[in-house]
Amino acid sequence: MKRTLLLPAALLVSATLALAGCSATDAAGSSAGEPSTSGDPISVVASTNVYGDIAKQLGGDHVKVVSIIDNPDKDPHEYQADPRNQLELSKARIVIMNGAGYDDFMTTMLSAAKNDKASVLNAADISGYDQNPSKGEFNEHLWYDFPTVHKVADRLVAALAKADPADKAAFQKNGAAFSAKLDALTTTEADLKAKDAGKGAAITEPVPLYMLDAIGLVNRTPEKFSEAIENDSDVAPSVLRDTLALFSGKKVAVLAYNEQTTGPQTEAVLKAAKSAGIPVVPVTETMPTGDHYVGWMTANLKAIGDALAR
Repeated sequence: MKRTLLLPAALLVSATLALAGCSATDAAGSSAGEPSTSGDPISVVASTNVYGDIAKQLGGDHVKVVSIIDNPDKDPHEYQADPRNQLELSKARIVIMNGAGYDDFMTTMLSAAKNDKASVLNAADISGYDQNPSKGEFNEHLWYDFPTVHKVADRLVAALAKADPADKAAFQKNGAAFSAKLDALTTTEADLKAKDAGKGAAITEPVPLYMLDAIGLVNRTPEKFSEAIENDSDVAPSVLRDTLALFSGKKVAVLAYNEQTTGPQTEAVLKAAKSAGIPVVPVTETMPTGDHYVGWMTANLKAIGDALAR
């Protein structure tokens, strides 16, 4: 969902005062973007546990990762500034964010923390996609797009190697292993595409659209429906009627349902899908607690594949 981030003035002031004595250096006195010889883990701050987990996979024991949005109950669009997280950002040597308006709180907090030395990786910018397409809105859910995740991982390996040159080989080895797992996920998408390309799909929000597109599924959801749900606004009765007709008319083979964003209109869609016998695949924006990125995406692909095979 797209919502305006409100940072309480008092909280922002108190956080700024708390950080007044902080500089953009680590405990050993090295600038955030420069190599350190202290032997301490590299401080990495990620906007969500998705990017935080990827950093852990690539950095291993050589990183200390803080994920600001770390469970499915937190909404990045409604995040309120936390002085502790802002303190972590003031000391971070690498910052990973999604960008494209998804986690603007990172830019706000990083600016307040006055850490201009950290290596900041913005997935939307790294993706190379047009963030202002002439038709429709840019899909900000880039962690469902494996080509983008590949690019982010490559940039992160380079940033880690710059921060800790002595362990460059370890980061490259971890990066190669992670890339191989991403390649396996891409192969699974291709296998599903070979069997299921052209089938219709419905969504409540565009969370999994990159993955559905890679599989070759056709999103038949009225654009005004998913836009309204994503923007937390009411769906027009005629648009809801057209959306529900997708299920009664058997025009879609699967419903990808964002279970983190529910309300009367999405619940009506869910009920219609179940009544029509259309398989439902629950998806989430943030990674479930206890999961890892590759395992999470593997489970998503399996759920979609199982649904399409029914």
